[in-house]
Amino acid sequence: MAISAAQVKELRERTGSGMMECKKALTETGGDIEAAIELMRKTGQAKAAKKAGRVAAEGAVMIAVSEDGKRGVMVEVNCETDFVAKDASFAAFAEGVVAQALASETGDVESLMDLPMSGDAGQSIAEAREALVAKIGENVQVRRIVRLADAQGQIYSYRHGVRIGVLVDIEGGDAEIGKDIAMHIAASRPLCVSADQVDQDALAKEREIFRAQALEEGKPEKIVDKIIEGRVRKYLEEVTLLGQPFVKDPDLSVEKRLNQVGAKVASFARVEVGEGVEKRQENFADEVMAQVRGA
Repeated sequence: MAISAAQVKELRERTGSGMMECKKALTETGGDIEAAIELMRKTGQAKAAKKAGRVAAEGAVMIAVSEDGKRGVMVEVNCETDFVAKDASFAAFAEGVVAQALASETGDVESLMDLPMSGDAGQSIAEAREALVAKIGENVQVRRIVRLADAQGQIYSYRHGVRIGVLVDIEGGDAEIGKDIAMHIAASRPLCVSADQVDQDALAKEREIFRAQALEEGKPEKIVDKIIEGRVRKYLEEVTLLGQPFVKDPDLSVEKRLNQVGAKVASFARVEVGEGVEKRQENFADEVMAQVRGA
């Protein structure tokens, strides 16, 4: 029977396995997803399948930049605990993934997982992930790829520990200002480079909030508009890279610091481990009682 793309996608999501492995298992089981999972467990992918549903909100951000400084990539690789994030096997896997991401220029995780593991052409990244899960006993997921390509200047990078990564494309300046600006982005979390890049719908909502606040504070109607504009300016300074106080010299804005060295930021990307992942909150007492009731 014909195996649909939807079936393959569902099996991949439930097992974390590669596309070809999933298609083969579905073909052998006549398209029965549950039977395919059982078959894959029997053939050595059991742990990967069992742990695929567990929350992986720890991990590392890996960074790779091309030799010419024109391309950069960050890959977030997740695991369940901070302990495993520091494990040498996990780190080696993550390094292999980001190396292949830079070499291949693929734009999505699914395509990346089917590519050979860097340094091991006989094993796909998906297969390497499954082997790592079996070894360490935790769910491991390659969550996302973020790229800067065709840089207008030079791409500089900074990684804070293993949890925060930054790529920034800077025209002019030198490696020192490149590192300084990347560090600033890591620390200050700007949303965009300049005020003209701020989402206008979001800005309109902020204006509504500022108006409501001013009226609630009892400000006279005739000065409310001026108050709103002042608060909007402050908001833009807080969320834009150029408007923020430079972390190494708060008396200067980032824009003024860049002007001092004749540099300009074309674009940047910032990734932090676990952004947007809903961590499961567990109550230890409830967990113990659940175990007691199940005994």
